[in-house]
Amino acid sequence: MKTIPLTLETEALARRFVWFEPPEEALSDTDRFVAYALARATHADMKLLRRFLMDDDLREALDRAPPGIVDPRSWAYWNSVLGRYPAPAMPVRRFG
Repeated sequence: MKTIPLTLETEALARRFVWFEPPEEALSDTDRFVAYALARATHADMKLLRRFLMDDDLREALDRAPPGIVDPRSWAYWNSVLGRYPAPAMPVRRFG
């Protein structure tokens, strides 16, 4: 997975998507950050992120998405956009 550089634009996205931690920390885990983006980004936000990420990067982020971040509607949408229909099962939290 490619890294997303810390710029003024990506910092603003990180502050909106992962508001509960510093942007540097949010962007340090690309898979997790992209999962938040897939669930919360606007079209303009995704245009900005697509400067750094290709379709394969987004597929990889979906495959590695932590459970509980991407909602079912976004999961179905992004898998469909990326040519994965029907969508694979969503990530599931496991306890114990």
